Amino acid sequence: MLDDCDDIHPLFHGAPKTTEFRKLRKRLVQQVREATETFGMIQPGARWLVCLSGGKDSYTLLAVLHELKWRGLLPVDLLACNLDQGQPGFPATVLPEFLQKMGVEHRIEFRDTYSVVVDKVPNGRTYCSMCSRLRRGNLYRIAREEGCSSVVLGHHRDDILETFFMNLFHGGRLATMPPKLLNEDGDLTLLRPLALVAEADCERFAQGMNYPIIPCDLCGSQDGLQRQQVKRILDDWESRTPGRRNIMFKALMNVRPSHLVDPQLFDFAALMPEAAPETPPAGDDRNNSKQIPLLR
Repeated sequence: MLDDCDDIHPLFHGAPKTTEFRKLRKRLVQQVREATETFGMIQPGARWLVCLSGGKDSYTLLAVLHELKWRGLLPVDLLACNLDQGQPGFPATVLPEFLQKMGVEHRIEFRDTYSVVVDKVPNGRTYCSMCSRLRRGNLYRIAREEGCSSVVLGHHRDDILETFFMNLFHGGRLATMPPKLLNEDGDLTLLRPLALVAEADCERFAQGMNYPIIPCDLCGSQDGLQRQQVKRILDDWESRTPGRRNIMFKALMNVRPSHLVDPQLFDFAALMPEAAPETPPAGDDRNNSKQIPLLR
Protein backbone atom coordinates (compact mmCIF):
# COMPACT_ATOMS: atom_id res chain seq x y z
CA MET A 1 0.00 0.00 0.00
CA LEU A 2 2.80 2.42 0.87
CA ASP A 3 4.71 3.10 -2.30
CA ASP A 4 8.15 4.56 -2.82
CA CYS A 5 6.97 6.46 -5.88
CA ASP A 6 8.50 9.84 -6.59
CA ASP A 7 5.04 11.36 -6.99
CA ILE A 8 3.81 10.58 -3.45
CA HIS A 9 2.58 13.78 -1.79
CA PRO A 10 5.39 16.00 -0.42
CA LEU A 11 3.84 15.72 3.06
CA PHE A 12 5.34 12.21 3.14
CA HIS A 13 8.78 12.99 1.75
CA GLY A 14 11.43 11.69 4.12
CA ALA A 15 9.07 9.26 5.86
CA PRO A 16 10.93 6.63 7.93
CA LYS A 17 11.44 3.36 6.07
CA THR A 18 11.01 1.18 9.14
CA THR A 19 8.39 -1.56 9.21
CA GLU A 20 6.95 -0.08 12.40
CA PHE A 21 6.35 3.32 10.80
CA ARG A 22 4.87 1.76 7.66
CA LYS A 23 2.40 -0.15 9.82
CA LEU A 24 1.55 3.03 11.71
CA ARG A 25 0.94 4.95 8.51
CA LYS A 26 -1.18 2.14 7.06
CA ARG A 27 -3.24 1.99 10.26
CA LEU A 28 -3.86 5.75 10.21
CA VAL A 29 -5.00 5.67 6.59
CA GLN A 30 -7.31 2.71 7.23
CA GLN A 31 -8.84 4.25 10.36
CA VAL A 32 -9.49 7.63 8.73
CA ARG A 33 -10.99 5.93 5.69
CA GLU A 34 -13.20 3.82 7.97
CA ALA A 35 -14.37 6.91 9.86
CA THR A 36 -15.24 8.84 6.70
CA GLU A 37 -17.26 5.88 5.40
CA THR A 38 -18.89 4.82 8.67
CA PHE A 39 -20.12 8.32 9.52
CA GLY A 40 -21.02 9.39 5.98
CA MET A 41 -18.57 12.29 5.77
CA ILE A 42 -17.81 12.26 2.06
CA GLN A 43 -19.87 14.10 -0.52
CA PRO A 44 -18.00 13.78 -3.85
CA GLY A 45 -16.98 17.15 -5.25
CA ALA A 46 -17.28 18.95 -1.92
CA ARG A 47 -14.66 21.34 -0.57
CA TRP A 48 -13.26 20.85 2.94
CA LEU A 49 -11.68 23.47 5.18
CA VAL A 50 -9.01 21.48 7.05
CA CYS A 51 -8.16 23.35 10.24
CA LEU A 52 -4.47 23.34 11.08
CA SER A 53 -3.25 24.48 14.49
CA GLY A 54 0.34 23.32 14.12
CA GLY A 55 -0.10 20.54 16.68
CA LYS A 56 0.61 16.84 16.14
CA ASP A 57 -3.07 15.99 15.59
CA SER A 58 -3.76 18.52 12.84
CA TYR A 59 -0.53 17.65 11.02
CA THR A 60 -1.54 13.99 11.08
CA LEU A 61 -5.01 14.87 9.83
CA LEU A 62 -3.64 16.97 6.97
CA ALA A 63 -1.17 14.30 5.84
CA VAL A 64 -3.60 11.37 5.96
CA LEU A 65 -6.33 13.27 4.11
CA HIS A 66 -3.87 14.17 1.37
CA GLU A 67 -2.73 10.56 1.12
CA LEU A 68 -6.34 9.38 0.76
CA LYS A 69 -6.93 12.03 -1.89
CA TRP A 70 -3.69 11.12 -3.69
CA ARG A 71 -4.84 7.49 -3.80
CA GLY A 72 -8.23 8.45 -5.21
CA LEU A 73 -10.12 7.50 -2.04
CA LEU A 74 -11.21 11.00 -1.02
CA PRO A 75 -12.98 12.79 -3.89
CA VAL A 76 -13.07 16.24 -2.27
CA ASP A 77 -11.01 19.43 -2.51
CA LEU A 78 -8.88 20.27 0.53
CA LEU A 79 -8.04 23.76 1.77
CA ALA A 80 -5.77 23.96 4.81
CA CYS A 81 -6.47 26.86 7.14
CA ASN A 82 -4.69 28.26 10.15
CA LEU A 83 -6.34 30.86 12.36
CA ASP A 84 -3.67 32.98 14.02
CA GLN A 85 -5.42 34.14 17.20
CA GLY A 86 -2.81 36.69 18.20
CA GLN A 87 -1.19 34.76 21.02
CA PRO A 88 2.04 36.42 22.19
CA GLY A 89 5.04 34.61 20.84
CA PHE A 90 3.10 32.60 18.25
CA PRO A 91 5.53 31.70 15.42
CA ALA A 92 3.40 33.13 12.63
CA THR A 93 5.77 32.17 9.80
CA VAL A 94 6.08 28.45 10.58
CA LEU A 95 2.83 27.20 9.06
CA PRO A 96 2.77 29.42 5.94
CA GLU A 97 6.33 28.39 5.10
CA PHE A 98 5.60 24.71 5.75
CA LEU A 99 2.41 24.66 3.68
CA GLN A 100 4.02 26.52 0.80
CA LYS A 101 6.98 24.14 0.84
CA MET A 102 4.61 21.14 0.79
CA GLY A 103 2.52 22.55 -2.04
CA VAL A 104 -0.63 22.53 0.08
CA GLU A 105 -3.39 24.97 -0.84
CA HIS A 106 -3.99 27.08 2.25
CA ARG A 107 -5.32 30.23 3.84
CA ILE A 108 -3.80 31.98 6.85
CA GLU A 109 -6.21 34.20 8.77
CA PHE A 110 -5.29 36.63 11.57
CA ARG A 111 -7.91 37.44 14.20
CA ASP A 112 -6.86 38.73 17.62
CA THR A 113 -9.22 36.62 19.71
CA TYR A 114 -6.50 36.28 22.35
CA SER A 115 -7.05 39.82 23.64
CA VAL A 116 -10.81 39.23 23.81
CA VAL A 117 -10.38 36.00 25.78
CA VAL A 118 -7.91 37.48 28.24
CA ASP A 119 -10.14 40.53 28.75
CA LYS A 120 -13.39 38.61 29.25
CA VAL A 121 -12.32 35.55 31.24
CA PRO A 122 -11.90 36.18 35.00
CA ASN A 123 -8.56 35.45 36.61
CA GLY A 124 -8.20 31.82 37.60
CA ARG A 125 -10.69 30.58 35.00
CA THR A 126 -9.66 28.58 31.96
CA TYR A 127 -9.75 30.11 28.50
CA CYS A 128 -10.78 26.99 26.56
CA SER A 129 -14.53 27.54 26.27
CA MET A 130 -14.49 31.14 25.04
CA CYS A 131 -11.41 30.58 22.91
CA SER A 132 -13.11 27.62 21.22
CA ARG A 133 -16.32 29.56 20.53
CA LEU A 134 -14.48 32.49 18.97
CA ARG A 135 -12.29 30.20 16.90
CA ARG A 136 -15.26 28.15 15.69
CA GLY A 137 -17.17 31.28 14.62
CA ASN A 138 -14.24 32.51 12.56
CA LEU A 139 -13.69 29.12 10.96
CA TYR A 140 -17.34 28.95 9.92
CA ARG A 141 -17.01 32.40 8.36
CA ILE A 142 -13.87 31.40 6.47
CA ALA A 143 -15.50 28.19 5.25
CA ARG A 144 -18.40 30.17 3.78
CA GLU A 145 -16.05 32.67 2.16
CA GLU A 146 -14.04 29.85 0.56
CA GLY A 147 -17.05 27.89 -0.66
CA CYS A 148 -16.42 24.99 1.72
CA SER A 149 -19.26 22.74 2.87
CA SER A 150 -17.37 21.22 5.80
CA VAL A 151 -15.04 22.35 8.57
CA VAL A 152 -12.63 19.51 9.38
CA LEU A 153 -11.03 19.27 12.83
CA GLY A 154 -8.21 17.14 14.23
CA HIS A 155 -9.95 15.73 17.31
CA HIS A 156 -9.02 12.08 17.81
CA ARG A 157 -10.40 9.11 19.74
CA ASP A 158 -8.88 10.22 23.05
CA ASP A 159 -10.35 13.73 22.73
CA ILE A 160 -13.78 12.15 22.22
CA LEU A 161 -13.36 9.90 25.26
CA GLU A 162 -12.11 12.73 27.46
CA THR A 163 -15.06 14.91 26.46
CA PHE A 164 -17.46 12.08 27.28
CA PHE A 165 -16.06 11.73 30.80
CA MET A 166 -15.95 15.50 31.32
CA ASN A 167 -19.66 15.63 30.51
CA LEU A 168 -20.27 12.61 32.74
CA PHE A 169 -18.30 13.91 35.74
CA HIS A 170 -18.98 17.64 35.48
CA GLY A 171 -21.90 18.18 33.10
CA GLY A 172 -24.35 15.54 34.26
CA ARG A 173 -25.03 14.24 30.76
CA LEU A 174 -23.97 11.49 28.37
CA ALA A 175 -22.51 13.40 25.42
CA THR A 176 -19.27 13.87 23.56
CA MET A 177 -17.79 15.24 20.33
CA PRO A 178 -19.64 13.56 17.45
CA PRO A 179 -17.63 12.52 14.36
CA LYS A 180 -20.09 14.50 12.21
CA LEU A 181 -22.21 17.47 13.24
CA LEU A 182 -24.47 19.93 11.43
CA ASN A 183 -23.97 23.53 12.57
CA GLU A 184 -26.83 25.57 14.00
CA ASP A 185 -27.41 27.42 10.73
CA GLY A 186 -27.63 24.12 8.89
CA ASP A 187 -25.25 25.14 6.09
CA LEU A 188 -22.01 23.49 7.24
CA THR A 189 -20.98 20.11 8.60
CA LEU A 190 -18.24 19.76 11.18
CA LEU A 191 -16.17 16.62 10.62
CA ARG A 192 -13.67 14.70 12.77
CA PRO A 193 -11.99 12.11 10.51
CA LEU A 194 -9.52 11.12 13.27
CA ALA A 195 -12.40 9.86 15.43
CA LEU A 196 -11.04 6.29 15.44
CA VAL A 197 -7.37 7.26 15.78
CA ALA A 198 -5.44 7.04 19.06
CA GLU A 199 -3.61 10.15 20.25
CA ALA A 200 -0.41 8.15 20.72
CA ASP A 201 -0.45 7.25 17.02
CA CYS A 202 -0.77 10.92 16.06
CA GLU A 203 2.22 11.73 18.24
CA ARG A 204 4.36 8.92 16.83
CA PHE A 205 3.46 9.87 13.27
CA ALA A 206 4.12 13.62 13.63
CA GLN A 207 7.42 12.96 15.41
CA GLY A 208 8.45 10.42 12.80
CA MET A 209 7.77 12.92 10.03
CA ASN A 210 9.56 15.67 11.98
CA TYR A 211 6.76 18.16 11.40
CA PRO A 212 7.32 21.62 12.99
CA ILE A 213 5.06 21.29 16.05
CA ILE A 214 3.66 24.50 17.55
CA PRO A 215 2.49 24.11 21.18
CA CYS A 216 -0.67 25.78 22.44
CA ASP A 217 0.53 28.23 25.10
CA LEU A 218 -2.85 29.89 25.63
CA CYS A 219 -4.73 27.19 27.54
CA GLY A 220 -2.30 24.31 27.59
CA SER A 221 -0.16 26.06 30.19
CA GLN A 222 -2.99 26.55 32.68
CA ASP A 223 -3.06 24.18 35.65
CA GLY A 224 -6.10 22.36 36.98
CA LEU A 225 -7.91 21.90 33.71
CA GLN A 226 -10.73 19.39 33.94
CA ARG A 227 -9.58 17.79 30.70
CA GLN A 228 -6.11 17.19 32.11
CA GLN A 229 -7.60 15.59 35.20
CA VAL A 230 -9.72 13.25 33.08
CA LYS A 231 -6.71 12.50 30.88
CA ARG A 232 -4.72 11.38 33.92
CA ILE A 233 -7.57 9.10 35.01
CA LEU A 234 -7.73 7.49 31.57
CA ASP A 235 -3.94 7.16 31.46
CA ASP A 236 -4.03 5.35 34.79
CA TRP A 237 -6.77 2.97 33.63
CA GLU A 238 -4.88 2.30 30.40
CA SER A 239 -1.65 1.55 32.25
CA ARG A 240 -3.44 -0.91 34.54
CA THR A 241 -5.45 -2.53 31.74
CA PRO A 242 -3.96 -1.96 28.26
CA GLY A 243 -6.66 -1.56 25.64
CA ARG A 244 -9.16 0.00 28.05
CA ARG A 245 -9.50 3.18 25.95
CA ASN A 246 -10.40 1.19 22.87
CA ILE A 247 -13.03 -0.80 24.77
CA MET A 248 -14.60 2.37 26.16
CA PHE A 249 -14.70 3.95 22.72
CA LYS A 250 -16.44 0.86 21.32
CA ALA A 251 -19.06 1.34 24.05
CA LEU A 252 -19.84 4.79 22.61
CA MET A 253 -20.66 3.02 19.34
CA ASN A 254 -22.82 0.39 21.02
CA VAL A 255 -25.49 2.39 22.86
CA ARG A 256 -28.63 0.69 24.20
CA PRO A 257 -31.21 3.36 25.08
CA SER A 258 -33.52 0.83 26.79
CA HIS A 259 -30.73 0.08 29.27
CA LEU A 260 -30.18 3.70 30.30
CA VAL A 261 -32.54 5.91 32.31
CA ASP A 262 -33.50 8.76 29.97
CA PRO A 263 -37.31 8.82 29.46
CA GLN A 264 -36.81 11.27 26.57
CA LEU A 265 -34.65 8.74 24.76
CA PHE A 266 -36.71 5.63 25.46
CA ASP A 267 -40.45 5.38 26.11
CA PHE A 268 -40.43 3.46 29.38
CA ALA A 269 -44.10 4.33 30.05
CA ALA A 270 -45.19 2.37 26.99
CA LEU A 271 -43.17 -0.66 28.02
CA MET A 272 -45.75 -3.22 29.19
CA PRO A 273 -45.76 -7.01 29.40
CA GLU A 274 -47.87 -8.97 26.97
CA ALA A 275 -51.31 -10.02 28.25
CA ALA A 276 -51.20 -13.30 30.17
CA PRO A 277 -53.13 -16.19 28.58
CA GLU A 278 -56.71 -16.46 29.83
CA THR A 279 -57.21 -19.10 32.55
CA PRO A 280 -60.00 -21.55 31.61
CA PRO A 281 -62.95 -21.69 34.07
CA ALA A 282 -63.24 -24.55 36.55
CA GLY A 283 -64.60 -27.76 35.02
CA ASP A 284 -63.35 -26.88 31.57
CA ASP A 285 -61.69 -29.83 29.90
CA ARG A 286 -58.75 -27.57 29.16
CA ASN A 287 -57.85 -27.81 32.86
CA ASN A 288 -57.12 -31.53 32.55
CA SER A 289 -53.46 -32.13 32.56
CA LYS A 290 -53.84 -35.42 30.68
CA GLN A 291 -55.60 -35.99 27.40
CA ILE A 292 -58.02 -39.00 27.23
CA PRO A 293 -57.44 -40.93 24.01
CA LEU A 294 -60.37 -41.28 21.68
CA LEU A 295 -62.02 -44.71 21.50
CA ARG A 296 -62.09 -46.24 18.05
